Amino acid sequence: MPTDNLDISSDVIRGYIDPMILRILLDGPSYGYQISKRVLQMSGGLYAVKQTTLYSAFARMERNGLVQSFPQVAQNGKRRTYYRITAAGMTHYRQKCREWQLTKDVVGRFLEGSVE
Repeated sequence: MPTDNLDISSDVIRGYIDPMILRILLDGPSYGYQISKRVLQMSGGLYAVKQTTLYSAFARMERNGLVQSFPQVAQNGKRRTYYRITAAGMTHYRQKCREWQLTKDVVGRFLEGSVE
């Protein structure tokens, strides 16, 4: 039964949260709330990353050397934890981009086209 109310499955996105965040960090260091707003904006409002997912990703990526966190005081005087991409993060991002192209090609062979 067709529906116009499709949601993106967290299972589909799960493997690509890290490269999505890394892509945002290519533009420069940022903090959690700003990154979550950017994810929503870049997805055209189709995907909002949950805070728990975001901070789990930060912890995992920092543990794996893909990002580095550092404290910084914002213009409003509020202290925030910022994240920046590392050289290893850049390499990981490029690998995931290549993987995504291959994934789209393979899955597209099965799912693209008309369904009657």
